[in-house]
Amino acid sequence: MKHWLVLILTIAVHAQDRGPRIEAAAPGIFRPYSPENVALPSFENSPRFHDLLRGGTLPLSLSDAISLAIENNLDVQLERYAIPLARTESRRAKGGGLPRGILFTLAQPPAGVGGPQSPLLTQAATQSTPGTTVASNALELGVLGEPQVNLSMLGTIALSAGSPLPAFDPLLAANYSWTHQTTDEVVPISTGVPVLKSNVTTGNVGVNQGFSTGANVNLSFNNTETNSNATTFVVNPYITSDVALTLTQPLLRGFGRRVNRRFIRIAAGEEKISSLLFRQQLIEVVYGVVRLYTDLVALAEDVKVKEETLAFAQKLLEDNEAQVEEGTLAPLELSRARAQVSASRQDLINSRGLLAEQEAILKNVLTRRGAEDAEVRNARIIPTDSLPVPDAEPPQPIEQLLAGAYKLRPDLQQAGIQVEISRESLEGSRNNLRPDLDLVGAAQNNALAGQPLVIGAPAGFSGGYGTVLDQLATRKNPTYAIGFQLNLPLRNRIARADAVRDELQVRQTQIRERQLRNQAQLEVQDALIALERARASYEAAAETRKLQEQSLALEQTRYNEGVSTTFFVIQYQSYVAQARSAEVAAQSAYAKAKAALQRAVGSILEDRGVQIPTP
Repeated sequence: MKHWLVLILTIAVHAQDRGPRIEAAAPGIFRPYSPENVALPSFENSPRFHDLLRGGTLPLSLSDAISLAIENNLDVQLERYAIPLARTESRRAKGGGLPRGILFTLAQPPAGVGGPQSPLLTQAATQSTPGTTVASNALELGVLGEPQVNLSMLGTIALSAGSPLPAFDPLLAANYSWTHQTTDEVVPISTGVPVLKSNVTTGNVGVNQGFSTGANVNLSFNNTETNSNATTFVVNPYITSDVALTLTQPLLRGFGRRVNRRFIRIAAGEEKISSLLFRQQLIEVVYGVVRLYTDLVALAEDVKVKEETLAFAQKLLEDNEAQVEEGTLAPLELSRARAQVSASRQDLINSRGLLAEQEAILKNVLTRRGAEDAEVRNARIIPTDSLPVPDAEPPQPIEQLLAGAYKLRPDLQQAGIQVEISRESLEGSRNNLRPDLDLVGAAQNNALAGQPLVIGAPAGFSGGYGTVLDQLATRKNPTYAIGFQLNLPLRNRIARADAVRDELQVRQTQIRERQLRNQAQLEVQDALIALERARASYEAAAETRKLQEQSLALEQTRYNEGVSTTFFVIQYQSYVAQARSAEVAAQSAYAKAKAALQRAVGSILEDRGVQIPTP
């Protein structure tokens, strides 16, 4: 039994590591009015990349590749910004604002050129008859592009806003003004002068605050001083002031903490979703790196196979040349040997080209600037890990795998939160169907003071601003009011349409969640079948390679004894080359199938040594 050791590098993936740095606003009273600046993103590679370089080469293990991707991959860095972005949703909702929404689109690493059985090749790697491979164009096959996946359950049409929310952040309003006014009097007797000249100074201040019950409270303090040249006024100049408290409490539409705090709960759900989307992006990138690295190892192994095939063909050509010179071999065999050398050289050129293309794709995934960085562009990746296949596969019951997928897969978890968010929003739509009935209460104290011009004027009005404040404090002139305000839409078609549409969309999210769950089940089943098939294929390919090597050795012995020809030796050598490439491809397929099963279950991060600390 073979034993192989997987060295797991534990990587702490902090949400803020190499992520957006937010500079704090100005302290003190100016903090609410100062912006929080977000630092520019860094496009420099992490120190790990430079530490791994060795004289222009990059010895790279799979764990190193995963580490570099987590530290540098731009898709991961992009998703890091979604976490603090979702926090702004909570801050906005706590102030009484509507969430602006988050993006559910994730990027998957490119497919790459594949292993030895690459789609870039229009024929098999080697033929039973003399032949070669023809490379196609990577761009035509879409192996360089990054597929996008959208995990939104709601689609592109958002739910309605529902009943309006109170403003939870208090608002202080103040104004001061001075006005000089000159007016020709039509009836001078009313003012005692033909031209009225007045100076009016106004100073008001008020506070408005909304509460989660739907109530809105307004407290205002208003002051006006008037000084004119009128001679008939009882008091001139005079000051009027009032302190007013107004309370408006919805009784139907917009009533209750549950409906008015719905967007706070929605924003909290979006925060959870952003963390799950970050984890899902990590899964996509780690799985993509495993695929790309595995194919790189397979392509590097295939290059060795092609080099050995070319070396064998050249050795056969040299032997044939010697026999032709001695006259013991027909010149036709020499032509066949030369054709095989040419075909083997073409296969080697193609394999090296595929390896170089795969290397370029992998470097673009592992770095921030890709080929723009000369150090990255000139570095040659030397994969240090092999493609081991264990002797036996531990039993993996499908029920256990599915239970793990339901528990671990972040795409399923965030889908469930999206369904809950849609239900929360539906409450607002249903509440918006109710009539607008408000209880309105008001209390106000009024004051008036000034300089009496008429003998016998009430003494209580005599004085200045101190008299005004005294009147307000003793509630000398109070005013009270209470009442109801009703707005009753007679058909209410807009609210009814929004409510039924939002409920239909909620049902759609439930269906989409079920589709995603079914897709996850299918992925687990398919990955398990693919893993079993890959193991069986590898075992068959390994056995075929052994038998073909034995056949080639036997045919080589027959050729050396003069009872076989170059044609048959070349044919068996082609069989061996094909069998070796098939074995490498089978090893690669097994490694990728293993990773696909880990991704389908949702355990690939933990299985590959990536740990995300709990916030």
